[in-house]
Formats: sequence, structure tokens, C-alpha cells
Amino acid sequence: MPLDLHDPSRGVFDNILEGLGNTPLVKLNRITQGIRTPIYGKAEYLSPGGSVKDRIGVAIIEAAEKNGDLKPGGTVVEATAGNTGVALAMAATIKGYKTVFALPDKMSGEKIRLLRAFGARIVITPTAVPPDHPDYYVNTAKKIAEETPNAVFANQFYNRANTEAHYATTGPEIWEQTQGKIAALVAGAATGGTVSGAGRFLKEKNPDIRIVVADPVGSILKEYLETRVVGEGKTYMVEGIGMDKVPGALDIEYVDEVRNVSDKQTFQMARRLTRDEGLFVGGSTGAIVTVALDIARELDDPDHCVVGLLCDLGERYLSKFHSDEWMQENRMFDDERVEAGYLLKRKFREGVPTLIKIDCKGTVRDALTLMEEYNVSQIPVIEDGEQKGTLSEGTLLSRVLAEPEALDKSLTGYLEAPFPTVEEDANMKSVIEHLTTGQPALLVRRAGEFVGILTKFDVLHYLTNGGQQ
Repeated sequence: MPLDLHDPSRGVFDNILEGLGNTPLVKLNRITQGIRTPIYGKAEYLSPGGSVKDRIGVAIIEAAEKNGDLKPGGTVVEATAGNTGVALAMAATIKGYKTVFALPDKMSGEKIRLLRAFGARIVITPTAVPPDHPDYYVNTAKKIAEETPNAVFANQFYNRANTEAHYATTGPEIWEQTQGKIAALVAGAATGGTVSGAGRFLKEKNPDIRIVVADPVGSILKEYLETRVVGEGKTYMVEGIGMDKVPGALDIEYVDEVRNVSDKQTFQMARRLTRDEGLFVGGSTGAIVTVALDIARELDDPDHCVVGLLCDLGERYLSKFHSDEWMQENRMFDDERVEAGYLLKRKFREGVPTLIKIDCKGTVRDALTLMEEYNVSQIPVIEDGEQKGTLSEGTLLSRVLAEPEALDKSLTGYLEAPFPTVEEDANMKSVIEHLTTGQPALLVRRAGEFVGILTKFDVLHYLTNGGQQ
């Protein structure tokens, strides 16, 4: 008789789909200091496919099989921010279907490569187009499904299997895990399936449980909840949550409140969760936990808890907000996190030497030639690692016009006051303080050696352009 160890109760599965659901609740400890209401994260990022969307991927495919829309050898097509695509691809792999996904171009490279690893075909669409535009990623996916033989459009935004999956699994798990002591559930909303399904189940158990959506600034959901007016969305950087239309999977009557969170708050909190709590999560989780902290403070109830969804795995964002460089370039750090050394790197990338200098042996002609070559109006005079003073173009030109023979004279008679000096780890606040006290520039030092010069223009260029070169 062939060996058969199959026993889900002992964690022995016939295939990976049996391992979906039953994710743990994890208490948040360090970031909740001073808050009496306990906060627990529903660790959906530990699901086999790495996100909360695992729950709906298999549900959507099985619903399509049941109603006869999806036949053997068929193709599953979807518009996705990446995670639903992974969930569908994982289920399709087990069940023998092909997959095609349309993704907005703001999606991380990790998500795109992950979907391709499952054998999916990827179509990238522009993010900054309205929902009625033919290139909008949902419309692109619909067109692909219509033109592909034996294909089905998964349609997560309007597919009731999405909502019912969370009603059948996510809501009951949270109710049981908290022993009914949950006071509020905080989640994101893109399709609305999670808050609608889990929210409906929890409110049937206790109507006083608050269902709160953490939503990006720029999404239309807050205005829609409060006015029932569908406004015009704006671009935001966080992936996988937020709405620019009202999808059919959303049952707004189960949502008590929507709170907006900025991209900067979102990404900073996601990084804190990794560094302070050991939870390696994606950006949407940062928004959810930001709101969960506020809700818990307001409740101030040690006998009940707040639950927030930990939506997906941080590995999918290593090239984005989990990268210090990306955070700096997109101005997602507070100013004190932006250092003088980083501003110098920006100058170097733009083809400008980080330090234009001259020594005391040079002449006025040499100094003016340097200024003309690099289009600068002042340079420091440095010799043997020590700043002797500075030279300004205006002063030198005035002297040469009055005394042409000065061109070939030594610089020592034309020195002005030295520039102030900061270390390369000096923060933006310190840099700005120097440059707003009348100083035209400052020198940057690393390990006792001058490595660059920053001007008012360099700082202004960063403040006005951020990560755009």
C-alpha cells in the first residue's frame, strides 16, 4: 500500500493550497509603549504565497470552475497590484491553468519577477491614467481575457468570491483567536473584500466592533464613505491599498471609518515594524498599523484588543521603501535622516565633482579658470588637509579689473573667511542652519578629510526635486 501521510491537523498536506489560512495573531510590543489597549497583527504575510490575497486566489478559481467559466487548460487573467497575481498563479499552478496579469507600472520589480517565476505573462500599464482610460490596468486585463481563447477574467474588484472568502475564513479566525475580545479591526481596502467579508462576520458576532480602513492620501474611499460621492483619486506610492473607483466587492455598510495615512508615515512605520518588532512586512501594513496605534490610544481599554492585518511580505519591496537610498531619493525620511553625505552623492551622480578646490600655490588665473570650468562662484583653498580660506569670483574679478597683473599673483593675498565645516553624517537640519546664517556654502568632511562642498543650490535642488534627477 503506498505511503500516505496526509493529515492537515498535523500539518501534512497533499498540496500547498491546503496550507492556506489559519495565520497567527502576533502581539505588537515595542511600538505600542504607553498604549494600554493591546494590538495584534494578523500575520497574513506568513501565508504560503506571502500575502492576505492567498485566501481569495483559490476561492476565485474554484468559483469559476464551479460555475463552468473556467475549463481544463484555460487561462486566468487578472488586474493586480501583484499579490492577487501570486495567489492566483499559485492556485493555477496546482490546478493546471495558465495566467496573465496586468500590473500598474508603480509595482516593485520584486513582484514582477515573482509572478514570472510562477510562469505568468506580465503586461505593464501606466499608473497615472483614470479608470475609464483603455490603458487602465483593469481595462487592459479585461481586453486580454476577451481576446484569449478559453480565458476567464478573475475580476477581484467585482467578484463576490473575494468577499465571501474573507467572511468564511478571515473573520472567523480573528473572532476565535481573540476569544471575542476584539474591539476594532483595521485593514486596508483595494477591492474591499477583506473589510467587507471579515467585517460582516465580526459585526454579526458583535455589532459594536469597529471596522476601520487605513487608506492612502489620494484614495477616494474616505470621501465616499462620508458623502457617498465618488471623487477623483490622486497618485500615491503605496501598493495594494486605496481606491480610485468603488468596486463591487466592497460592502461599505460594514465600514465604520476611513483614516488617511501619508506615504511617508506608511513607509516609515513598515520599516519600524521590521526593525522594532521583527515583522518583515510590506507598505500597506505600515498604513494599517499607523491607524491601529491611533485607534488603540483612543479606546484605552486593556480588556479588549485591536487587530490589524499584516498584509504581505517585505521581500517584495527591497528595491523600494526597504532601501535607504529609495527612501532618501523619494523624500520619505524626515529631514534629520537626510545626511550631508547623501547630498554629495546626488551631486556626483549629476556629473559635478563633489569638491572643487585649489591650494595656496595657485594663482588668481588658476582660480578663475577653475570657476569658469565648473561654473562655480566660490572655491575653498585647501593645503595639507587644512582649509586656509575661500575665494569668491566677484572679489577676484573686481581686483583683476582694477589691477590686470593680479591674474598671475599668488592667491594668499585674496583669501576670504573659510567655509564652515560639517561631518558627512550631519543631518539636513544642521546643513540648513549653516546655510541660512549668511554662509554661501559649507565643506563636508569624512574621517578628517574634506570630501565635498554643499551650496544653497544643492540643498534647494534636493528640496524641490526629491528623487527626480
